Amino acid sequence: MTINYENLNSIQLDVLKELGNIGAGNAVTALSKMINKRVNMDVPRVEICEFKEVPEILGGAETPVAGIYFRVNGDITGNMMFILPINSAKVLLDMLMGPFRHGDDFTEMDISAMEEIGNILAGAYVSSLSGLTGMRLAISVPALAVDMVGAVLSVPVIQYGHMGDSVMLIETHFFEGDQSVKGNFFLIPDADSFEKLLKRLGVA
Repeated sequence: MTINYENLNSIQLDVLKELGNIGAGNAVTALSKMINKRVNMDVPRVEICEFKEVPEILGGAETPVAGIYFRVNGDITGNMMFILPINSAKVLLDMLMGPFRHGDDFTEMDISAMEEIGNILAGAYVSSLSGLTGMRLAISVPALAVDMVGAVLSVPVIQYGHMGDSVMLIETHFFEGDQSVKGNFFLIPDADSFEKLLKRLGVA
């Protein structure tokens, strides 16, 4: 039987949630080192849901967001996205580069910085996943899209023609001083990778 979000038991859910907590914590630690400032984080909210539920979780298909997309390769394969509301993306740039040049558009420098931030956050998450499971994992070069939720989510679907049904959502809220950022990590394993992941974690 293929394992997906519908037939996970409570132990499997707890293990995946703990994995999300550890990954998010490592990602925020990496961000703190990157900006050379102390970054704090609320306890992440970790959920397993259907891919079709993601637009509503993010505020609706027409909500403007910045999305950074990666392909995960190695012992398991899938997709990873880090999606932020536009305001949070600007605050994140403030943390890294100083006051954001407010306007409707992101500059090439802003886009490059966002991709690098996403690369470091996703790299830290995948590294923790690899360390906990003993799996060899790597992420692709990041691709950034600034658009409405529906358009951002269509990018990997168009590129690969399909997405896994099950999504692990890690909603993170981190802050530095009086600046706060809300971001969402989405790990979307390919069909057979969800089961491989749970087997490596000892709960399949």
